[in-house]
Amino acid sequence: MADRLNGYRILILETREEAQFSKLLAEQGAEVVQCPMFTIQDATDPAPVEAWIRRAIDKPFDDLMLMTGEGLRRIMKLARERGLDQALVAALAKSRKFTRGPKPGKALREIGLEQQQMTEKPTTEGVIEMLAQLELGGRRLGLQLYPDKDHSALISAITAQGAEVDTVLPYVYDPKAADASIVNAIDDMAEGRIDAIALTNLGQVRRLLEAAKAHGSEARLRAGLERTLIASVGPAVSGELAAHGLRTDVSPVEDHYFMRPLISAIAAALVEKRPKVAD
Repeated sequence: MADRLNGYRILILETREEAQFSKLLAEQGAEVVQCPMFTIQDATDPAPVEAWIRRAIDKPFDDLMLMTGEGLRRIMKLARERGLDQALVAALAKSRKFTRGPKPGKALREIGLEQQQMTEKPTTEGVIEMLAQLELGGRRLGLQLYPDKDHSALISAITAQGAEVDTVLPYVYDPKAADASIVNAIDDMAEGRIDAIALTNLGQVRRLLEAAKAHGSEARLRAGLERTLIASVGPAVSGELAAHGLRTDVSPVEDHYFMRPLISAIAAALVEKRPKVAD
C-alpha cells in the first residue's frame, strides 16, 4: 500500500499543515506539487490579542470556543513572548472548551488541555448548532476567530442566547505572496500535468478563484479543474465548491474528515479511474 500513489501528481494548497500533508502523500509514492494559498502572519497589532489574553487570565471565561488550531497556537505564541503562557493555560483549564472540528482539539492537547465537545460538522453552522444546545445565558464566552470570514451570524447567535462574547483574531492572511504559484498551478492543471487537487479548507477554494480572476485565468482554471480529480476533506469545502458551480469527486467517509482518510479516498479514486502521469 505504500506505493499506491506511485506515478501520480497531487496538487496541495495547504499552508498550515503543508509539510505534514506533503509527507503523508509522499509516503504513498505521490509526486507532490505544493502551492500555498497565502502566508499566515501574526496579527498586525498584537495589542488587542494581548489584552484578550490578560482578560482571560484576570477573569477566566466560562466557555471558550476555538475555531482553528492555528488560532490557539498564535495566542499561545504571544502569551509565551509576554511571559503569560502558564497563567493562560491555568485560566483556560477552568473554562468549558469547544472546538470547530478536530484541529483546535489537537492544539489544546499540545498545551495539556482537552475539549469538552467538538462540532459534528466542522463549519460555522455546525458551531451555531452545537452552541444552541447549551445553556449560555449569563456566561462569558471567549471566541477565537479566523481571517477572511464574516462571523456576525455566529456572534449574533451566541449573544441571542444571553451570553457575553469576547472575541480575538490572532492571525491574518497575506494572499498576494502566493499569486505567482497559484497561476503556475492553474497552468499545470489546464495542461493535464496534475492528477488530483486536494482541498483541505474552504478558504483555498476562494483564494484559487480570486487569484484566477485577478490574473484573467478563470476560464483556464475551470478547464483545468474539469480534467483534474477534485478531492475535498469534508462538507465545508464541498459546500464552497458547490457554491461556485464546482464539483467534488472524492471525499472521506462521514466523520473522518482528516488527511489520512482524504489520501485514501484520493488513492482509491485515482487507481480506479485515472491513468498515471506518463514519465
